[in-house]
Amino acid sequence: MRFHDRSEAGRALARRLRDGRPGAGAPRDAVVLALPRGGVPVGYEVARALGAPLDVLLVRKIGHPHHPEYGLGAVAGDAPPLYDPDALAGAGLTERDLAATARWEVTELRRRESLYRGGRPAPALAGRWAVVVDDGLATGATARAALRAARAAGPARLTLAVPVASPGGLRAVRGEADDVTCLYAPPDFGAVGLWYDEFEQLTDADVLELLGTG
Repeated sequence: MRFHDRSEAGRALARRLRDGRPGAGAPRDAVVLALPRGGVPVGYEVARALGAPLDVLLVRKIGHPHHPEYGLGAVAGDAPPLYDPDALAGAGLTERDLAATARWEVTELRRRESLYRGGRPAPALAGRWAVVVDDGLATGATARAALRAARAAGPARLTLAVPVASPGGLRAVRGEADDVTCLYAPPDFGAVGLWYDEFEQLTDADVLELLGTG
């Protein structure tokens, strides 16, 4: 299974989520929380299909110093960085080795939070169905940090929704959400971008445009 772009992936994901929407007695007041930047076009389509508001859940990956795309941990909200012990061991690094990288990512998280929200507060999640959306799941480090931040806000139901994921990434987030919706988990995953025909880098302007019309 491949996707043309993030928008197509979001529409396919939305159909799956809509089919499994909570029934009687479950939270119907949904809010979609997209992980910037790549998760926002996916989340936009999900929010449209569910008739739910779209917002962002700010989280930053803490990458390998020489291979930034390889996530070793992540930071979200006001929580301390969350590291993947297996990934650290595999890279031969410690949390101390990544301290400077983590500080930079926290600074960037605050910058984007100010830019994307413009001073407005994060959406209230208590008693709601929170749907956390990204464009894919590799190691799971970023999603784990995001889900823990969302869980702390007290949603009645917490769902992680991604179009594609690695089997290892899915195992890493098991137990962090009430349920996980994933369309495809290939054993030869490789990287998120390999499963998209178009996987361009998004800008802050792209995110702001989608948030303004979501």
